[in-house]
Amino acid sequence: MKLRFLLVWVLPYFCLPPFATAQTTPESVRPLLAQKIQSAAVTAFQVQRFLLRRVPKLPAVPATGAQWTTEEARLRKHFLNDIAFHGWPRAWIKSPPVFQPMGALVTDGSYRLLKFRYEIVPGFWSTALLYEPREIRGKVPAVLNLDGHFRLGKADEWVQKLCINLAKRGILVLNLEWIGFGELWTPQDSHDYGADLDLVGTNVLGLFYLAMRRGMDYLANLPEVDTTRLGVTGLSGGGWQTIVLGALDPRVKSAVEVAGFESLTSGALNPHGMREVEIDAPDFCQGKDYSYLVAMRAPRPTLLMYNAKDQVYRSGIVKPYIYDDIKPFFRLYEKPDALAWHENLHPGTHNYQIDNRQHAYAFFTRYFHMPVTKKEIPSDAEIKSYKELEVGLPADNLTVLRLARELASKIERAPIPAEPAAREQWVSAEKAKLKSVVRYQPVVVENAWRIGYTKAMGVETLAYRLDFNNGLSASGVWIKPVSVPATAPATIVLNDNGRKAAVDVVSDRVNRGEQVLALDLIFNGEMRPQNPDPVDYEPLVDATGDRTLGLEAAQLIGAANWLRRVSNRDYIRLETTGIRSQVVALVATDIDPTAFSKIVTHDGMRSLAYLLDAPVPFRKAPELFCLDLYKYFDLDRFIAMASPTKVRQTHFVEPVAAPERARKCPCLGHVPDNVESPRQ
Repeated sequence: MKLRFLLVWVLPYFCLPPFATAQTTPESVRPLLAQKIQSAAVTAFQVQRFLLRRVPKLPAVPATGAQWTTEEARLRKHFLNDIAFHGWPRAWIKSPPVFQPMGALVTDGSYRLLKFRYEIVPGFWSTALLYEPREIRGKVPAVLNLDGHFRLGKADEWVQKLCINLAKRGILVLNLEWIGFGELWTPQDSHDYGADLDLVGTNVLGLFYLAMRRGMDYLANLPEVDTTRLGVTGLSGGGWQTIVLGALDPRVKSAVEVAGFESLTSGALNPHGMREVEIDAPDFCQGKDYSYLVAMRAPRPTLLMYNAKDQVYRSGIVKPYIYDDIKPFFRLYEKPDALAWHENLHPGTHNYQIDNRQHAYAFFTRYFHMPVTKKEIPSDAEIKSYKELEVGLPADNLTVLRLARELASKIERAPIPAEPAAREQWVSAEKAKLKSVVRYQPVVVENAWRIGYTKAMGVETLAYRLDFNNGLSASGVWIKPVSVPATAPATIVLNDNGRKAAVDVVSDRVNRGEQVLALDLIFNGEMRPQNPDPVDYEPLVDATGDRTLGLEAAQLIGAANWLRRVSNRDYIRLETTGIRSQVVALVATDIDPTAFSKIVTHDGMRSLAYLLDAPVPFRKAPELFCLDLYKYFDLDRFIAMASPTKVRQTHFVEPVAAPERARKCPCLGHVPDNVESPRQ
């Protein structure tokens, strides 16, 4: 009995590595990793400062309007060719509009209501309604009404009233359904899945731009339309489409935009607005800020309408950047009034209700050289139900997600060379390409601030805030047995759910006699700028030309270099849990093969295709949807490039068909599903 007692209680200690006298459990480690190091408010301030340095400022106002007109043309070409249409097939960009008539509806006789479906790209259709004045004599003006973040899409009451009133004033109106809303209200058309297009090498902005441009193409080709009097309008996401199309398409003569965008300056300072992957598309700021888009409207008539109590874009916050600063550009053409502003007070919320609509009627009729009319024509009795306005889409219609999958299926990569010399050249070329794709910029730890300290039960910890030379930070808890020397083997631990979730791995490594740094990189764990984090800042990082993935990989390399110095270790081990940490670790290792001697990953992916197949929404893993990442790389290539670093993967996550959940609208909050006939 005594011998058995000794074997059970004493023998395990002889099996431990030298100096490993501390014995921890996940529960004993948990409070150590939960130490508060940095508040979300401090991180938000650092990220805001980082972003604001990257938002392009408006240029000095040129001496003449002719100079600005030349610059507008250059910016327009650059924005479309180099940013919006990055990766998109030229045949799709150049193709003519395809609109199929799908029937007509009975009206009061003062206008006709025609149904259409139209093709955005091959196999991906949307729907449209054409409100046509009863009497068309000669050529008439036309307005493209663009829907926004509203569940009922073209069937919303305010949308119908706007279109009916314009038609009764002799203006032809085409109302387009927006991707993800109305008849395109499907989980796979959620804007989060637009990031999948980035992943496979096509800028998401291109799809949304083609969707809105198709409508302008159609109107401009109608024989009864006066192309010198083409207009565009919309609320919310429709307002965003209005300024994008209005700036980049010279055919848009008059634009009425309602609460649809802001400068990235105010967006960085107030990131709770409408943050979508297409609105903050990758490299958007390489084509300049949204304030530039307003300036590019000069001298074409432009009305900006914002609301005093708006929960998305509040008038008093956005006005200086998108209106006040832009007036001088319109003065170049001696048309300062062509840029107009209206602040809505009643109801003052995110709306295109009667006050805003009446300002739109007056603006369009004035600049279309028609009798100026301000009052709305009552049309309550003419409002149709969702079912009545339903157009119908092909049964096999593509979705955003399916389009991304189809594009992914066409990706071809050269095989990895087997011959050593060729492989070495391949690795060198791939590493350079990877640095470019993730926009890698090395960082170093400028200060390692000691924030907390504990020493008990044979374990010592130090809580660190690591400040990098780019102004961003990471936080981590360094933990080791008291009895081991400062030069003991070292492991960095990452977990997709933050260091607090890494208790099992940390406890295991400490019990092996190692020193461990449980690390939260920027945008992860404690280092989220907001808790809980709605992923407001990450799209802005990509919009300003950086990549979240590159920032995180740079921080990991910088932290490893710092730990190597302070521990006097030549080699650092890395252990990760989750798909996000897996990719960050592999990218960091590929960029700097000296950073780690070994990587062990748990719950990782077999391929980046998992992001499409699962599917993983953008907001669950924002850094992974890096523009062009899957177009050029996959995990097998990352692992091949990591040599001589050893990579071991212990468990893989597999795609599981998840039940469809009710979606949320970013402007309206949770929307119940008991509305009429959503497409399933």
